[in-house]
Amino acid sequence: MTVDTTRMLPEDLATLVGSRLCHDLVSPLGAIGNGIELLEMSPDFPGLATSPEMSLIAQSVRAARERIHAFRIAFGQARSDQRVADRELRDLLHGASAQGRLQIELDAQGDFPRSEVRMLMLAVMCLDSAMPWGGRLSAQHDSAGWKLRAKAERVKQDDALWAWLDEAEECEGRRIAPSEVQFPLLARAVRDAGRRLTWHLDETGGDISF
Repeated sequence: MTVDTTRMLPEDLATLVGSRLCHDLVSPLGAIGNGIELLEMSPDFPGLATSPEMSLIAQSVRAARERIHAFRIAFGQARSDQRVADRELRDLLHGASAQGRLQIELDAQGDFPRSEVRMLMLAVMCLDSAMPWGGRLSAQHDSAGWKLRAKAERVKQDDALWAWLDEAEECEGRRIAPSEVQFPLLARAVRDAGRRLTWHLDETGGDISF
């Protein structure tokens, strides 16, 4: 299948790039994981399976695969006919939390359009960036939409960064770093979906609704 790039917006091309990168990285990581399993089962290396070094490698590979899967949903292409079940969504949220520093609780049942899950993942990443020292986050879905609420003992406040959620276009006075790209992407995704985004951030946590 070929794509006519002359009719695509820059952000559409960016999602294709995201999908391509994540797709191509999954295969080698899977091969590494299979290799680790073979080494652990091999009689030529007694005790290797229970060694702390092998455990660290296995955990790192597993975390990387989960993270890439989450990135593929958040930054990749989302077709309107694709849906994500709540069980898969829980796995995605686990992968979105960097090194498990953010404990996430999901209150949602059923399956959801992938475009909606993409917004959810981006919102989680926004809240995660405000709590680099850890915290707790609940994501609830009802007839009104999604409500995310995060709590932490310490919060990294950056009003200029969070102002990007109010405007899908470039905000004056604050450039976006690569680790912050989720903010303008979330604003644009919510706007393109015809929804309304609200947020609040203070010294104890933050909320995002859409």
